[in-house]
Amino acid sequence: MTIISCADIQLEQLQSVLGEYNLTIHLIDDNKKIPGSWFGEPEAGIIENNLYIRNDTPVHSALHESCHYICMAPDRRKKLHTNAGGDYDEENGVCYLSILLSDYIDNFGRERMFSNMDDWGYTFRLGSSKAWFEEDAKDAFDWLLSHKIISKTGKPEWNIRL
Repeated sequence: MTIISCADIQLEQLQSVLGEYNLTIHLIDDNKKIPGSWFGEPEAGIIENNLYIRNDTPVHSALHESCHYICMAPDRRKKLHTNAGGDYDEENGVCYLSILLSDYIDNFGRERMFSNMDDWGYTFRLGSSKAWFEEDAKDAFDWLLSHKIISKTGKPEWNIRL
């Protein structure tokens, strides 16, 4: 399956989802440097509550960087610039939440998110993002629940970590 880029979706939907978390999308002109990109172009960049993308930015990258903002502690969020950092538990929460949020984007959703994560090179003990999500991510679910980022039913609460 092809990695889906931001040009392949309705950016208004992505902005609507991320706007719930006070994140603002900035679409950068093609072939311009993406501010705050840890992995370099075409990967998304994050500076404070600003997400920087281009048309060729993978949707999974935009969601992943946004979920770092959502999942990090407030003191780090205030200083966020390029390197989101975070520990093992937070990283798992970021991956889990990005999969949940993918369902709110038409023509994307979790099945494409799984394949895009695997194609990009995310690695999980069980061999795939789908197997991890469905069989090995209870710790990530519990972490997100404990920070009131998701509900007991696994739905986003539209809160950032406090």
